[in-house]
Amino acid sequence: MSQPSKIKICLVGDALSAGGAERVHAFLSNYFASKNIEIHNVVVQNKISYDFSGELLNLGLLKDTTNGFNNKLKRFLVLRSYIKKHKFDFIIDFRMRKKKIQDVFISRFIFTAPTIYTVHSYLIDWYMPKEPWLTRFIYGKAYGVVALTLKMKEHIEQLHGLKNVVTIHNLVSLDYIAKRVNENNLDIDSAYILAAGRMGDDNIKQFDKLIEAYANSVLPQNNVKLVILGDGIHKSILEDQADRIGLKEMVVFKGFLENPYIYMHNALFYVLSSKNEGLPMVLLESLACGTPVVSFDCFSGPSEIISDKINGLLIEDQNIEKLTEGINLMFTDKELYATCKQNAVASIEKFSLENIGNQWMNYLKIDID
Repeated sequence: MSQPSKIKICLVGDALSAGGAERVHAFLSNYFASKNIEIHNVVVQNKISYDFSGELLNLGLLKDTTNGFNNKLKRFLVLRSYIKKHKFDFIIDFRMRKKKIQDVFISRFIFTAPTIYTVHSYLIDWYMPKEPWLTRFIYGKAYGVVALTLKMKEHIEQLHGLKNVVTIHNLVSLDYIAKRVNENNLDIDSAYILAAGRMGDDNIKQFDKLIEAYANSVLPQNNVKLVILGDGIHKSILEDQADRIGLKEMVVFKGFLENPYIYMHNALFYVLSSKNEGLPMVLLESLACGTPVVSFDCFSGPSEIISDKINGLLIEDQNIEKLTEGINLMFTDKELYATCKQNAVASIEKFSLENIGNQWMNYLKIDID
């Protein structure tokens, strides 16, 4: 009797490096592969640093310096041929999708298998056109749209009237973090709090506000540093800000680290000061490292991760004075800090690789028995 053929899934992403969506892409490839699913990964950019499972089609290697029409067409045709050849059961798209015409073309002529489009930010325009009719045209007949939080799901439904949106949270791999947390040596010689993210011109992470809140807190006078991981065009501006207020030695910029876990594990606590988020991986990973978190209650994500005064503090959204108060409270209230630290790891069990992986399997109606 012939054996049933393997389920085949193609995961499409911008890259396999640097970002939260990219990390989830890599983790899911490993999870699906562990369930005897054949995995193929397609990346648009030649940026790969995360461990992943399955075959890889790196379209970034085909991109030339001009990135002109002929070069783009070549990459489209290579992707189309690849998908046609492998006859995938599902395609899961983790990319940012900001080019309307391109996304119509991809949805109609390239992604010919049942496709799931993920949305990783509350800034829905990064993933869908502003026009509801066009969003429904592109995504309305897809297998589905996966939003990371309940608030994002409601937001998409209200904006665009889509009927095929579900919520599946980001995942965190406790085993992966435990394996990697001691790979590097810590080179900070004092107590510190931590923040991390891209320092782009959109200033989504608002490290300038964080530096201000930190400067007004009791931490500098107690020799507790602020360590910020990440890179971007605003890094020099932030360095100048720290220098200008006399905290050049207290605000430490470490750049982008592919493995940030030793910094998360050894931080007193993590602080998130973003304008908005999706479901921030940095909060999940910090908690997985046993580190409490302090965060603006921004849209969306923190309120679905943090139980106030149980595993961290939720701060009134965009209130810098309240952020300073929260930083002070987490540092000075030893009983609160001990409670949040004790509860940190257990609090993110629902976001574990196995739990979220099982949700994906159920959503795709794949029987793993």
